[in-house]
Amino acid sequence: MALKDITLGQYFPGSTVLHRLDPRTKLVGTVAYIVALFLAKQLVSYGILLVLLAVLIAVSKVGLKAIVRGMKPVLVIVIITAVLNLFYTSGGGTPLVQFWIFKIYPEGIWAAVFMVLRIFMLITCTFLLTYTTSPIMLTDGLERLLGPLKRIGLPVHELSMMMSIALRFIPTLIEETDKIMSAQKARGADFDTGNLMQKAKALLPLLVPLFISAFRRADELATAMECRCYHGGEGRTRLRQLKLRGMDIAFLAGCLTLCVGIGVLRYLGL
Repeated sequence: MALKDITLGQYFPGSTVLHRLDPRTKLVGTVAYIVALFLAKQLVSYGILLVLLAVLIAVSKVGLKAIVRGMKPVLVIVIITAVLNLFYTSGGGTPLVQFWIFKIYPEGIWAAVFMVLRIFMLITCTFLLTYTTSPIMLTDGLERLLGPLKRIGLPVHELSMMMSIALRFIPTLIEETDKIMSAQKARGADFDTGNLMQKAKALLPLLVPLFISAFRRADELATAMECRCYHGGEGRTRLRQLKLRGMDIAFLAGCLTLCVGIGVLRYLGL
């Protein structure tokens, strides 16, 4: 897996309907989709959610290739999760396959399939949020949604800003890591051969220059924010004011309908 395959935090500019939605709408929609995903129980519910996700990917025009490339870093986690569900989900009947202490039941196969689908769809909907929303808009939307928490003294603006900056700098740090690895490979370093422990030890020399680079970028960012008279969210104005439009209301209504519909299907055993 190449570092360039990690696409979390990247933003793909565009003018699609999904790009033009209010960031608050997309945040609520993402949460609603995740809730519906955990409410889903059987094949019909997962099929509906999968079709909906395919439609959103097509509308966003991000491209399936970018989604698949972003999935590569989590493949190992998905495989381990599938194997655990396959062997540790027991059924009441006769196992399909049995060897040594391991037994595979039909329920285990379905549990593994549903868990893999759930993980992939959850990650994909999160990718769509970051792919179609700029970090600045994501910060503004998150701050507005968490606005009521200011009444209990929670620093909403600062938390939103930190989360947005952290998300924004993931691609930057990945690019910096790739450059450091290329420079060390040119000096004879070997990151590709050996077992897992040897590869992990080979990556240790990357940590010092990477931390130095990260702290330097953080210092430069702090200096740039001070030069622009940034002093937190108090009294801060925005170039673009967030305003819910008709398509935002329709999208939110669709999200509510989705959650209710999946909940009803779960109740019906579908």
